[in-house]
Amino acid sequence: MKIEDARDIDTPVASAVSSYNEWDPLEEVIVGTIGGVTIPPLTREMKVMVRRDYWDFYRKHAGEPYPEELVKGAARALDNLQKVLEDEGVAVTRPDPVDYAATRFRTPHFESTGFFNADVRDVLLVVGDEIIEAPMALPPRYFEHFKYRSLLQRYFERGGRWTAAPKCTMGQWMYDQDYPEEHLAYFRGDPDIPDDVGPLVGQYMTKEVEPCFDAADFVRFGRDIIVQRSQVTNELGIRWLERHLGAEYRIHRARFRSSGPVHIDTTWVPLGEGRVLTCPARPCLSPEIMDMFQRAGWEIHEAPEGVAPAEFQLSSRWLSMNLLVIGDERVVVDKHEEPTIKMLKSLGIKPVLVDFKDHYVFGGGLHCATLDVRRRGGLKSYFD
Repeated sequence: MKIEDARDIDTPVASAVSSYNEWDPLEEVIVGTIGGVTIPPLTREMKVMVRRDYWDFYRKHAGEPYPEELVKGAARALDNLQKVLEDEGVAVTRPDPVDYAATRFRTPHFESTGFFNADVRDVLLVVGDEIIEAPMALPPRYFEHFKYRSLLQRYFERGGRWTAAPKCTMGQWMYDQDYPEEHLAYFRGDPDIPDDVGPLVGQYMTKEVEPCFDAADFVRFGRDIIVQRSQVTNELGIRWLERHLGAEYRIHRARFRSSGPVHIDTTWVPLGEGRVLTCPARPCLSPEIMDMFQRAGWEIHEAPEGVAPAEFQLSSRWLSMNLLVIGDERVVVDKHEEPTIKMLKSLGIKPVLVDFKDHYVFGGGLHCATLDVRRRGGLKSYFD
């Protein structure tokens, strides 16, 4: 669906951007595009994103397009999602693809090719009537927000606020050059993680030199926003957003038992008001977060393990948790994730099925590949 240009940009308009949580009835959404996806250089900091058994593949093919059959499959999955959402009455917008394989960029501090940007949720954060461009933390993703620039301008013309967080230099000083190789196994992923691995002892690839964050490390519960310090989101980045949003919002830091935290939306996922899904392989280690939800009477449900295969280097079996709530007890879920579908039905939630597993190979689920621009509902406090 095409966004109409504002007829007169000098005339005040009601904002087309309005979204305060992850579950109010969804009215308008951006769905990403995958065209032009490129294999990035395997720099040290990129290893937090790539499974160890694919490191040689990245070294050999950096800067080249991904295999065509994988890209076509992911593109079909995104088109499937657009159709399902439109059939459910949701307005869908799509950005243009960017051919990163034909582009190499350089700043005073680094040189890189691009990566991928079907996962709009990583790059943009909507809080109320404001869209915030995340600074990102990895060089191949430095210019990823450019793909959405024309959409952002149109939302701005329709009354939305548009903010860009300060971009990182992404110089080598921003990353821990002594970070142990054995701690870079992002998809270790089982409950038997040693107690001395990386983030479990407060050691991350990104240092506290300058603010950085990916938008997908934040999850919105009205006035309360949960965030995790991760390999791509540091404390300075969290403090920047906290100060930017001001006293109207409360940001709560959560820790999870993960050897390589990158994005929170396969770890702590709201299913609607009063219900949240937690990953059994990455339990919450923050008593204050658990107490906050329990005192407010929220149900905390353990997610069943995913069944769609992790076929390529950026996948995790917990993408089964990466759901898109469209409101009115309806949740979009991949049609292959039968245990998750069964769980949703047991909670009285209607699963809205879509064939999306071919997008999993690029590390993004349904929540990753979408950005809810407008939901019906206002700002509320769900916790005392």
